[in-house]
Amino acid sequence: MAERSHDTGLTVGDTAALIGVTVRTLHHWDEIGLATPSARTPAGYRLYTDADLERLNRILAYRETGLGLDAIRGVLDDAASEIGATLQEQRERLAARIADLQRLEDRLAKMAEAHEHGIPLSPDEQEATFGPGWDPARSAEARARWGDSPQWAQFAERAAFRSKQEWRDLSQAMSTLEQDLAGVLEGGVRPGSPEANELAERHREIFSSFFPITRQMQVCLGRMFEADPGFAAHYDGIRDGLASWFRQTVDEAARAHGIDPALATWR
Repeated sequence: MAERSHDTGLTVGDTAALIGVTVRTLHHWDEIGLATPSARTPAGYRLYTDADLERLNRILAYRETGLGLDAIRGVLDDAASEIGATLQEQRERLAARIADLQRLEDRLAKMAEAHEHGIPLSPDEQEATFGPGWDPARSAEARARWGDSPQWAQFAERAAFRSKQEWRDLSQAMSTLEQDLAGVLEGGVRPGSPEANELAERHREIFSSFFPITRQMQVCLGRMFEADPGFAAHYDGIRDGLASWFRQTVDEAARAHGIDPALATWR
């Protein structure tokens, strides 16, 4: 237990230990006039009296409410200070901060869910959004395949805050594009033609809703759509030969912009 010096008060070190703050904190409060020791030893060292300790305890109590030192000084030194009003204002500020933190927690939860699962919708919501032919397992497969890539992170960042209606609109845009691709293939439109190039650009714009995609990256996608059994089955299921035709179309569209498809890389 701290001992009093000459029965007049406690030293700075003993006071700091008693109330649970640092000596530096007491020195700071002394310097700004918030809590100044009232007594001194014969050698001139400052001592905290019982009244000083009471003030320090009040400072600690109000500091625990989150009040700043200037506000605490006003509460303790201004006889006309409305302590209740000051505390109520602090409660309101705290409530606003709690609401901000709750919104932040909600955003973090959504982003974590999107990073982990891709599309932050339940299986039933995904079926209602993308149609009965949609398999929710696709998201898990995509996460396993590309989860460490920057594009997956970009996809998740966008997916986290996309509404169900926005998902429906995006799904509809992609479905419409695929039907249009099948239609022009059936109509004999050749890769490299203005109509085919327009569809390739439309695909790049829609796909960029998931993550930014350059023309070189689109060429790489075209290769994958043709070579990957799952993607090829999807496109050829819409129209026989569509996977290869689309890859050729993307290649020709890239060539029209000065890109050699054979040299295109994921960048």
